[in-house]
Amino acid sequence: MKIKVYTTPTCAYCPAVKKLLEKEGVEYKEVDVSEDEEALEEMKEETGQMGVPVTQIGDQFVIGFKKKKIKELIKNI
Repeated sequence: MKIKVYTTPTCAYCPAVKKLLEKEGVEYKEVDVSEDEEALEEMKEETGQMGVPVTQIGDQFVIGFKKKKIKELIKNI
């Protein structure tokens, strides 16, 4: 999977990221870091972030819901 979205159930912007990816027709893997401590540690180690959404597209990370950046990166996968 080339796209991974780190989320939590209480995240206000996580649904917007997922909706954008679905609208763009790309597959992604959702990882709920509130239930997966290993994924939380992986996310923190890779980005230094504790908050979500964090979207990994290839080897790039987008912190938060940055529509323009996400669309730009998915064109290159």
